[in-house]
Amino acid sequence: MESTHRFSFDKSLLVVTLLLLVIGIVMVFSSSAVLAGVKYRQPLYFLAQQVMGAVAGLILAAVIMSVRKPLFQAPAAVYGLLLLSAFLLMLCFVMPSVANTNRWIQFFGIRFQPSELAKISLVLFFAYYCETKKDKLNEWKTLLQPMGVLFFFVVLILKEPNFSTAIFIAGLSAMMLFLGGVKLRYFATLGGIFAVLFTLYLFQANYRMGRIQSFISPDKDPLGTNFQVNQSKLAVGSGGLLGVSLGQSTQKLFFLPFAHTDFIFAILGEEAGLVGTTFTLFLFFVFLWRGLAIAFRTPNPADKLIAAGITLAITAQALLNISVVLGLGPATGIPLPFISYGRSALVCNLAAVGILLNISGKKGDIGVRP
Repeated sequence: MESTHRFSFDKSLLVVTLLLLVIGIVMVFSSSAVLAGVKYRQPLYFLAQQVMGAVAGLILAAVIMSVRKPLFQAPAAVYGLLLLSAFLLMLCFVMPSVANTNRWIQFFGIRFQPSELAKISLVLFFAYYCETKKDKLNEWKTLLQPMGVLFFFVVLILKEPNFSTAIFIAGLSAMMLFLGGVKLRYFATLGGIFAVLFTLYLFQANYRMGRIQSFISPDKDPLGTNFQVNQSKLAVGSGGLLGVSLGQSTQKLFFLPFAHTDFIFAILGEEAGLVGTTFTLFLFFVFLWRGLAIAFRTPNPADKLIAAGITLAITAQALLNISVVLGLGPATGIPLPFISYGRSALVCNLAAVGILLNISGKKGDIGVRP
């Protein structure tokens, strides 16, 4: 038996999330005002969109926090969300393409990226499946269903195309299976299948190979494939210790592409300096600490997997994004959680935090510290 206490959630995690959210709103405005003024003649355009996403995400998180029944372990909720995510991913292909991609659905002027929802639905699915099938989990016939689900999702996302998100989802799912108790010997075969799939898609687009080549040889094409990463490192380096002050970035003046989305950490480094970037990294470290603390302390095994999966997913995305900005990895489309512009990712990440806070408020009848 377990119960949810209304005000017993992890308040430190909530504070850290709100601080990251505030940093994100401020930096979205700072990095996008000039672009929004030129493109939409509304300097506050991206800020307004981000604030709307933040409000919607916070309301959704509050609703999820207030749920007292074990909703995340109910088969109807788990499979229902999984089917909804799959349906929305397929719906992308009948929507008008954006920049030659089919990553979004659009209704009444609102765009949503279903791959962000897929991350949450897969975490819940794998946690539920690993717990309900734990006695037979290390049998091939038991692993066929989750592998089929993962393969279906990965192929859909690859076809959008969204190569980096497909790889991330595959890695996240593998981590969930490992934490759920699947033995390492199964990952060699499964990893080989997905490695072949990703390799085939990797060579289908020259820009993907270009990103890898530019990472391996960063000085080979400084004005071409390496331009974006070089500009981001220049922005971070020019910030110094305290930064050039808020709003005074020069790289956001159309020198650094995607300054308000994938490379917003570079603008943060330029305007807030080492102090600002270190503080942001510290907040993500605290998020990791509190999230894993929730996973260790919750008495329910499925909740442990959910909490660990959500925590590691969000912090891994942060690490990947920052690594790209600093030139420590090939360019990807992975945004910086809570900070990069993007309503879909923001709403889904805040909903995921709502799940974490809900789990942190649960207390069981076994001797586990709250």
